[in-house]
Amino acid sequence: MDLILWRHAEAEEGDDDLLRPLSSKGRKQAEKMAAWLGKRFADGAITVIASEALRSQETARALSKQFKIDARLNPGSKASAYLEVSNWPRETGKVLVLVGHQPEIGRVAAVILAYKELDWELRRGACWCLQRRVKEGQINYLLRAVMSPDLL
Repeated sequence: MDLILWRHAEAEEGDDDLLRPLSSKGRKQAEKMAAWLGKRFADGAITVIASEALRSQETARALSKQFKIDARLNPGSKASAYLEVSNWPRETGKVLVLVGHQPEIGRVAAVILAYKELDWELRRGACWCLQRRVKEGQINYLLRAVMSPDLL
């Protein structure tokens, strides 16, 4: 299974956190990252799940017009909620993209790679690409890429 942890792109300021749309810069960030992700995972079936926040949904829509919404990815969630949504690491043979928020995205990556919750930072619009592999009966977790839209 490939797990993509994608932080929503830059959003406008606003009073209602869940209703903040992407800024014009954020739309460009989401489009760049979606193009990059689309090239790398075009062969596999991709499932995209976003939080209820408008900015996450707009980021997800740049990659796929069909995506799911799950409140467990909302701002303030726990890393364990992201893992629950992803069913990590039990699902195999698919690509799952979770579009969410900081600090949760960084904490999920830390749990997977360092086996404990740490505050790892990820820039707006950027993603962690993780893979679960089984080699000779051993399960390994591989960080395939960390990419930010400003590097594209």
